[in-house]
Amino acid sequence: MCSAGQLNVKTDTRKGVGPDDSRQPAVTGADCGAGDSMCVGVILGFPPEIARELQQWRASFGDPMAEVIPAHITLITTTPTQDWDATREHVREVARTQEPFHITISGTGSFRPVSPVVFVNVEQGFEECVQLHEKLQTGPLERRLPFPYHPHVTVAHDVAQENLDEAETVLRDYRATFPVVSMGLYEHDTNGIWQLREELDFGGDTDEEQQADSGHGGGHSSTAN
Repeated sequence: MCSAGQLNVKTDTRKGVGPDDSRQPAVTGADCGAGDSMCVGVILGFPPEIARELQQWRASFGDPMAEVIPAHITLITTTPTQDWDATREHVREVARTQEPFHITISGTGSFRPVSPVVFVNVEQGFEECVQLHEKLQTGPLERRLPFPYHPHVTVAHDVAQENLDEAETVLRDYRATFPVVSMGLYEHDTNGIWQLREELDFGGDTDEEQQADSGHGGGHSSTAN
């Protein structure tokens, strides 16, 4: 599993910090927990060495979020749901039917002028990410987004234009390939912290996960730093 993707950060309600797509409108802390709803997100984590390298690059471009958001690919941006049990079973089922695959990230792109974001492209594995997103964004996680889903790795967000230009130029020849064998299901808790509830292996046995839940009282939650 790619444990480097475990987000364990307090949400910035202005920007929706967490497992979020950088150009989608933020679901803020006020939206999460409103009424009977809770917010979840689903991501692909990176191997530790690649995550560290990309975080160092992001920090070098002056992005303060580099210190609190590990490099990752968002599959489901911050999404309200009113049924945790149904959501968990839905995400488990998608994971159970997904085979492991390889991702190659290569070169840079930008969402400018729509959003002040520079990212590293997902090359190999792009279609697998899109298919996972489409499967996940149904049922209890169904949500209409204003932009088509575009898998990417954010390396600079909401910094000065010259820093965005630098990020887009400096990393244009960056390339890395790695396997992905799991995805992380996160919950936005009442303290504004993104908690890892479950890291779900692709092709995993849902029955075993359910038995583990009955013995341990739920998914694997990370504690806040």
